[in-house]
Amino acid sequence: MSASTPSTAAEPRLIHVMAGAIADTDGRILVTRRPDHVHQGGLWEFPGGKLEPGESPEDGLARELDEELGIRVLDSRPLIRVHHDYGDRYILLEVRRVDDYEGVPRGREGQPLRWLAPEAMDPDLFPAADRPIINALRLPPLFLITGEDPLDSDAFLERLEESLARGIRLVQLRAPNLDCERYASLARRAHALCESQGARLLLNRDPDAVEDLPRHGLHLTSGRLMRSTRRPGRPGELVGASCHDAGQLAHAARLGLDYALLSPVLHTLTHPEAAPLGWRAFADLVDPVPLPVYALGGLGPGHLGEAIAHGAQGVAAIRGLWSMRGR
Repeated sequence: MSASTPSTAAEPRLIHVMAGAIADTDGRILVTRRPDHVHQGGLWEFPGGKLEPGESPEDGLARELDEELGIRVLDSRPLIRVHHDYGDRYILLEVRRVDDYEGVPRGREGQPLRWLAPEAMDPDLFPAADRPIINALRLPPLFLITGEDPLDSDAFLERLEESLARGIRLVQLRAPNLDCERYASLARRAHALCESQGARLLLNRDPDAVEDLPRHGLHLTSGRLMRSTRRPGRPGELVGASCHDAGQLAHAARLGLDYALLSPVLHTLTHPEAAPLGWRAFADLVDPVPLPVYALGGLGPGHLGEAIAHGAQGVAAIRGLWSMRGR
């Protein structure tokens, strides 16, 4: 990225950088290697560069990708904004996912290129500011939170199977009123079902109580989040938390969690007493947080575009996704 040229006294400390997460038809993402002699040299990154004065984010990204790779962007959308202080410079890294473009990417400045699946990216080989981008690329846009505690586990799992058939790939098993034995039984069956469909199951339970259960990760309530002094869970698994304000979001980031939920965005039937944030407050709270954040509360798939436009990773929902039967 041209933004990483060594600073001069005339440059502002804040450097606004545009980067593209360029996807191929197999879902792999293009990364480029930084020259050894520049800031963060030798690491891999998402191609892009400094936004020029008066330039829109879309125009700046298009210009940089043409200059660096020789491609013309046809369609892109917001992915994530990352604020990162390197000490000698403060970077605002604004990333857009590029799903359609013309041309064949090539390193016009001599930089090596690689196509990598997000799951194959090693965060240690990327600059610190780029690491939340990897999390964002690994997470889907829709996040299902299961509905009311199952009186009939077979019917509950049938509904889960229907959701997976509709394309849901991230599931939080929320059943707070089940005792430990019934929750464990349900979690084992739900995990097998998710495994068969290539989906990930997160358990919303005290981490110590589910230590021996099969899972793909953990989801912390806001209370468990604020009582945590370190990131819980097993190495390599997905860990996120429910948040309702800036302090909770900041703590999730300090613990190095992979994502957060922020709610309620709109009025919700499950918590009618809670005052909704609205989209503007949601965007303001999410912007400084260096991790992907899902919008939650009164939302469904129809709100996905609006959520992404306001800085969300996507939409999380209980009723809006769990109650899709028959649609």
